[in-house]
Amino acid sequence: MTYYPKSQIITGLYSNGEFVFGEDPKTNYIGYYWKNSTGQFFTGRNPQDSPNERIIPQETIDNLTFTDNSDLPFLQKIIGYNDGSIPYISSIENISYDFNLAVSYNSLNNNVSLTSNQKVFLPTYSPTLPTQQDYQIGEFRRYFCKKTNEVIYLEINKETYDKLVTQNPTILYQLYLPFNLPWQLTGNKEEVYKTNKNITELTSFRLKLPMLSKYLKDDFTKYYK
Repeated sequence: MTYYPKSQIITGLYSNGEFVFGEDPKTNYIGYYWKNSTGQFFTGRNPQDSPNERIIPQETIDNLTFTDNSDLPFLQKIIGYNDGSIPYISSIENISYDFNLAVSYNSLNNNVSLTSNQKVFLPTYSPTLPTQQDYQIGEFRRYFCKKTNEVIYLEINKETYDKLVTQNPTILYQLYLPFNLPWQLTGNKEEVYKTNKNITELTSFRLKLPMLSKYLKDDFTKYYK
């Protein structure tokens, strides 16, 4: 059983059926549940009140229609991103296109206008890794996006970043704010840490990106050599 500090969980919540079981999306859950700091929901009053079964919001399912016939069972395959950084599907826009699945949108956010059966793809976790040339230069650029209506971040590659910036119609750019960070790779380790930390905090302040450092796990020497 995973240990969660009290500061990272909200306990004693109650579902009147607005949640369903992750392993059985057709079954509604009624009872106590708790939430961890990464946005996952589990049955029970707290982590010690077993069994802690994964549950997801009913609205997740209500908004989904798939272009293939996999329907609800497919949902079980796409809960969360590959690296675990985005731990659950809070709404339709979190579906990863790693699965090469085009999604039909009948309704979405009020500020997004999509025609029936219009197909678009969504950002997925795909970080850009530094090359040997980047290490020779001493820095490279990391690309990210943030959900406009939630404090949810995702590290992406440059191709996805460019599509979001240019509002490419093949991606759901309306719900994401793209941004990037110049990232120091070499030099004095303490100075590298400070530089990347300062850049992150400045970007967070200028673009109003709360908890960006937490998403990065305060790892400001990531990729350092």
